[in-house]
Amino acid sequence: MYASDDPRSALNKSIATAPVAASEFAPAEYARFHETDPQEKSEGVSTWYARGQNFIVAYSEIDGTAEFSRPDQADEYVVLLPANGVELTLHAGRDSQSASEPSLIVMPPGASRITATGKGRLIRLFTSKAADLAALCSNAASYARAHPNIPPFQPWPEPPAGYAIRRYPLDVPASPGRFGCIYRCTTFMVNFFEVKPPRDPSNLSPHFHDDFEQCSLALQGSYIHHIRWPWVTNSAQWLEDDHEVCPAPSIAIIPPPSLHTSQGTDPAGNLLVDIFCPPRLDFSLKAGWILNADDYPMPPAE
Repeated sequence: MYASDDPRSALNKSIATAPVAASEFAPAEYARFHETDPQEKSEGVSTWYARGQNFIVAYSEIDGTAEFSRPDQADEYVVLLPANGVELTLHAGRDSQSASEPSLIVMPPGASRITATGKGRLIRLFTSKAADLAALCSNAASYARAHPNIPPFQPWPEPPAGYAIRRYPLDVPASPGRFGCIYRCTTFMVNFFEVKPPRDPSNLSPHFHDDFEQCSLALQGSYIHHIRWPWVTNSAQWLEDDHEVCPAPSIAIIPPPSLHTSQGTDPAGNLLVDIFCPPRLDFSLKAGWILNADDYPMPPAE
């Protein structure tokens, strides 16, 4: 249910066989980072953790110098530097890079280390294979049992040029017909939007996903996440609608196959980042949407 001028209105509708109709549902998950104490706090950094079924979001606020290390990371992870103010030095194997401008960085599996200096925010995205981080999540108990309607995680193909630190800019100018600023790797797809004014309540975009969660990370402003679940024959599975107010910084984890749309409401501006794990095939099939498609191939056609 997209408006005719929404780039998503032309998404491919026949990229997979129809899933089995859902008969049970999981509620949405919300984490309002400033309303709770951080799970980790030390001099210069506070970090909050929350998760979906396949992924973990680590949101850090830095004031000084902080170091983040992964001695034996199982797969690629993503680092988001959303604004100026923090300088990063990144190490993985023999590879070293620096970043100080708004960037999305893909870190390779294995041992890696990030040093952050300055004042600002840093977001790291991991798959749930990072069991040590999954245990820290504020909503870890919600995933003690796998949520329904989400298939087992499958990574996308490895980069033909091999694993490496890869840095991509987030200040990419908007282009007509392209939906946001989208990058992908073997584990994640991230869509970084521009700051937007309050959304017209007469022009929302309720839609659903058959078999994957959407994580919406609010970095500025405030959002109302409107979510509605199907009614099935078993009324015990019916869930009340959500109209959840989530000021930044926060995440909403939207389960399939709920009907959903997010409404920015702050007159000073609203900034949202959508996160998918693994990447979305429908977005990937849209020519020009994935800005680093040459680095990361799609799975082979079935």
